[in-house]
Amino acid sequence: MTRVALIDDHESVRLGLEAALAQTESFHVVSSGANVAAYLDWRRAAGEAPADVVVLDLTLGDGTTVSENVDRVVRDGSSVIIHSVADRPAAVREALAAGAAGIVSKSSPTHEVLAAIDTVARGELLDNVEWASAVEGDRAFADAQLSAREREVLRLYAAGLPLKAVAERLGVAYSTAKENITRVRVKYVEVGRPAPTKVDLLRRAMEDGILHETPETPRDA
Repeated sequence: MTRVALIDDHESVRLGLEAALAQTESFHVVSSGANVAAYLDWRRAAGEAPADVVVLDLTLGDGTTVSENVDRVVRDGSSVIIHSVADRPAAVREALAAGAAGIVSKSSPTHEVLAAIDTVARGELLDNVEWASAVEGDRAFADAQLSAREREVLRLYAAGLPLKAVAERLGVAYSTAKENITRVRVKYVEVGRPAPTKVDLLRRAMEDGILHETPETPRDA
């Protein structure tokens, strides 16, 4: 059963989603509150493990930013879904850059919200209209200035191939492929979008459309 925490300063939204989750056998709401601090305080006081998925409102009324809220929850060990009206694309991009697994609109049917929670609970990222709208056309968000070779190595690696298989596929040494991934990580850090794990690299590749590119012969060997 997926353990879910709800964080939204609109009580009616929380109660509605909590009721919908309670009607299923797949989810258990472990916490429901108005801010991240209250959730973390409850968890530590109760000695509870982090929720599998935290459904987080984009803007809370306690003066915190979406970036710090997402970062605190992710660092605590939970995956984050932004549940928002999605009318502030810049804030949505901040949430995604901070580590949110995706966004689902508050106008979405309840079954879509539950499906999104289930997707993220399985360790997958949301790739929906809200996600695409948040990153579309935003060069500052998307452009890590990766070379053609780096993009191709990232595409194959993020798609699930072991680094050794990536090197074999491209006809390069393992050390070369490893160096390319290292440079990719450095470049993402430089633009404020760190990707220390393979899951993070998958997220970046999806955000930047790299995972869907047609393989090409890199121009820079």
